[in-house]
Amino acid sequence: MEVPGLFNYWMAIILMMAGLYTVIARGNLVKKLVGLGVFQISVFVLYITMGKIKDGTAPILPAGPVDGVVFSNPLPHVLILTAIVVGIATTALGLALVVRIHEAFGTIEEDDIQDIEENEA
Repeated sequence: MEVPGLFNYWMAIILMMAGLYTVIARGNLVKKLVGLGVFQISVFVLYITMGKIKDGTAPILPAGPVDGVVFSNPLPHVLILTAIVVGIATTALGLALVVRIHEAFGTIEEDDIQDIEENEA
């Protein structure tokens, strides 16, 4: 069993399950956002791991001949850079919504918000 070669994949799976569990099991809206962030990081780790090639160099053409040179694929890294920016914006929007929910209901617990809505109806 080759653990070092698969370590990044196992860590991505563990982070993914931890984030998914946090989103499903917790009632606090901020904790749900943290769980989404952990899940998102696991996807980043997975994509970056797939983009790395053993003994691969940066995809910059050298001045000399390129025979036998292995280049790493830059596309996963570029996609992750864009995903990080989108993730930050999504987290900021989520936190802003949590603040507004707290102002409206006085709590950020999902069960309490549902009870308040049922009592008002």
